[in-house]
Amino acid sequence: MSQYVMVYIGGDTPKTPEEGKKHFADYMQWIQSLGDAAVSPMNPLKGTVTVNPDGSVSQGGSSQMSGYTIVEAESMEAALEMAKTCPFLTINGQLEVSERIEMPS
Repeated sequence: MSQYVMVYIGGDTPKTPEEGKKHFADYMQWIQSLGDAAVSPMNPLKGTVTVNPDGSVSQGGSSQMSGYTIVEAESMEAALEMAKTCPFLTINGQLEVSERIEMPS
């Protein structure tokens, strides 16, 4: 089985604490529904800093990436089916799905 990385892009911020709690509960239910396929389920990111080619450093990033999840699936199609049920999509977020390539050590 291969591993696939689902990268969270964009998405709306909940308007109220109640909306935030509802979305988080829906997300946790989705993660649980993945079962053992969720290899690394919750990896939020914050405080992005960019190192530029000249070695300078700037605050922020060039993408709206906010986190990622790693799943195991039989195929890209199977990973995409998992992604299509993610509640992140209900808050206008997008998921980029990529196969993770195992590098030799």
